Amino acid sequence: MNTGALRALEFDRIVEAVRRFAQTPQGAVRLAALQPSVGVQAVAALLDATSETVRFLAENQVGLQAPAELETILTGLGVEGRALEPLHLTALAVFVASVEATCAAVRRGRATFPILRAIADTTASFDDEIADIRRKIEPSGEVVDDASPELRSVRERLRKQRTRLRGTLESYLRGKDTAKYLQQQIVTDRNGRYVLTVRSEHRSAIPGIVHGSSGSGASLFLEPLSTVEINNDIVALEQQEAEEIRRILVALSDAFRRRAEDLQRTVEAATDLDVLQARARFSIMIDGTSPAIATDGRLELRGARHPLLIPAVRRHLGTVTGAADADVEKVAAAAAQDRAPVPVDVLIIPPVQVLVITGPNTGGKTVALKTAGLLGLMAQAGLLIPVAGGSQITVFQSVFAAIGDEQSISASLSTFSGHIANVVLMERSLELPALVLLDEAGAGTDPVEGGALAMAIIEHFRVRGATVVATTHYDALKSYASTTEGVTPAGFGFDPQTFAPTYRLNYGSPGSSLALEIATRLGMPASIIEQARAHRSERETQLADHLAKIERDMQALEHEHRLAARERQTLAETGAKLQAREHDLRHREDTFRRKLDERIEERLREARREIDAVVAKLKIKADSMAIDAERRAARLVPTGESGGARADARAALDAIGERLRKTAGDPQAGPETSAKPPAVGDRVLVGGLGLEGVVRALHDREAEVDVRGKRLRAKVGELRVLTSAASVSAQPARVQVNVELQPRSGQVSELNLIGCHVDEALARAERFLDEALVGEARSVRVIHGYGTGQLRRALAEFLRTHPFVASFAAAPGEQGGGGVTVVELKE
Repeated sequence: MNTGALRALEFDRIVEAVRRFAQTPQGAVRLAALQPSVGVQAVAALLDATSETVRFLAENQVGLQAPAELETILTGLGVEGRALEPLHLTALAVFVASVEATCAAVRRGRATFPILRAIADTTASFDDEIADIRRKIEPSGEVVDDASPELRSVRERLRKQRTRLRGTLESYLRGKDTAKYLQQQIVTDRNGRYVLTVRSEHRSAIPGIVHGSSGSGASLFLEPLSTVEINNDIVALEQQEAEEIRRILVALSDAFRRRAEDLQRTVEAATDLDVLQARARFSIMIDGTSPAIATDGRLELRGARHPLLIPAVRRHLGTVTGAADADVEKVAAAAAQDRAPVPVDVLIIPPVQVLVITGPNTGGKTVALKTAGLLGLMAQAGLLIPVAGGSQITVFQSVFAAIGDEQSISASLSTFSGHIANVVLMERSLELPALVLLDEAGAGTDPVEGGALAMAIIEHFRVRGATVVATTHYDALKSYASTTEGVTPAGFGFDPQTFAPTYRLNYGSPGSSLALEIATRLGMPASIIEQARAHRSERETQLADHLAKIERDMQALEHEHRLAARERQTLAETGAKLQAREHDLRHREDTFRRKLDERIEERLREARREIDAVVAKLKIKADSMAIDAERRAARLVPTGESGGARADARAALDAIGERLRKTAGDPQAGPETSAKPPAVGDRVLVGGLGLEGVVRALHDREAEVDVRGKRLRAKVGELRVLTSAASVSAQPARVQVNVELQPRSGQVSELNLIGCHVDEALARAERFLDEALVGEARSVRVIHGYGTGQLRRALAEFLRTHPFVASFAAAPGEQGGGGVTVVELKE
């Protein structure tokens, strides 16, 4: 990758921002050498690793606690027999423990992180070594007494000897005969031995060994003879203590030294994790996205933002990017007020190979150019980039940038010469796929010749197959971009009232430079501006006006486009809300219908149980009345008592039917009978007999009632109106149950269901069994035939659950066989 391009695009500042997230010295070194990769598979792997780490950091932390002197510690372990310092050992223990904790978090994560897991699995556990260090060394670096029995013994003897020495020396400080010879009432240390400070003139007053004098010579440092042996013991014990401590530290160091390969793998894994977490944290800071990898040379950056203009990055680095060109300075000045950069779309999609960016000065052309190059380099280095979804990049083998003033006094290069030298280098080193960035191509010389040269340079690189992004103010290049196949123009917009830049790139038409307008905004005297306008040719004035009109038209179209997009979004949201509401209403309707059906089913089951109870009571009462009737006559005749029983049963059954109609939502549901006098055509209940009939005629206080085709006379007062003649036709279907207390004449003991559907057959079978039960039948036959067997199976299932069926079976062969079912009823 061309180093000049990396420098011109300020890739080194991105590297510095990422490096500042490093948690280990090794990670910082590796990140400082971060370079874009040129392999498609390598770039894809780098982006995948960074994306996975971003997901990991969303719920976890990577806390690698590496000491700054980690490299020194590892070097010390490489020297056989060398003891590490206590603080170095504790720092090493903390480091490997933090690596193990991070790897454990990777392994137990709720989501799967295959890339991080592969790194974590290469580490080794140092639990025993860590525990040994923490047991023997305090966090402050002090080796504890219990580090070994020998160390405890030596330190106990040291404490005793020091206590003895302190008592002896304090006797000199307190003694009347000795205290007067002392310069100071203190005990001090000289060369590791405890001494008294004696006045020089009293040298012989206290026998002892002199270990030096003060700077003025007025005081001597005297070791009394009585403490010499004690001091000797203390010095010897201190040497033993130091040797034991060194032995302990060597043993602790050797524990890591013996596992050098495991430690090396763990350090390498920690470095890999550190590099990944640094790349991920920087990507999170810029709200980065992983772009798709394209293979057709496209550069599709949607909603791109220059990372060095993002407020968080500026705060992280501590300074605003130091760009030399006016555009970047202007944008950086705006960004310094904590305003995020305006996103820009940089779109070079085949068959387009060249993007020519035009527009006013300070409008953002150079920033867009740098953004295109820098984001591509960042992605190739494995960093997520601040773009919107749908962005794609090509992995470029070479990236070149001619940006800013290339002049060099020492190399005798002018601005123009510097640009040409840079272009020549591009030509020699071009390797496809390539990205060429040209800022103000052809600048620094005659505008006409410079424009022609810039056009030729761009066309040359286009023919060579490179992807080119160029900025210009030349009219010749604007015309070239608008009329050449494979080249697209784009211009930065501006406010037509104030001529302030909008930093938005509009594709399809070149932008006006607005040099005079921008100069006016920057405070140029009006007289100079007027003279400049007078010096412009008519053609230049017309072109400037034309470009200004195009800019206004483009802004109007963009405004309409935004309004239409907003309207579409509103319609889509409204449609989604209506659809959700319709779905909710349909769901509520289905729920209500289901609950209503369940309620009706439950009421029907309750009604069935109540009817069964009524029928059972009637059977008991009928048996009792039958016995009484046998005593009165040879033939059973309905009496007033049986009529009353019928009336009671009828009232109970009518009440059940009324509840069922109310449950089913019958708006006509109401009282079954009426107290009004009966009229011809009314359906009535004859109270004394418990029979239902229709009034056919009225004679004073008597009425003729048609009961099942037979006429009988009854008193009007004994009749209760069930349904008036006027409402018979409009009356909805009622639930009616007829109960016969006497066996019907010619009781049928056989039911033929051949030709019936299953539902119809089961309904007829249920009525048939009810009639048979009231008629006290004990055995009945149901004829269903053979057919497909569906009716026979449905009937068998029905009979199996019927409360009054004792048993059922197929009839004998001579009585119909499998086509007939014989049913035995309960008593």
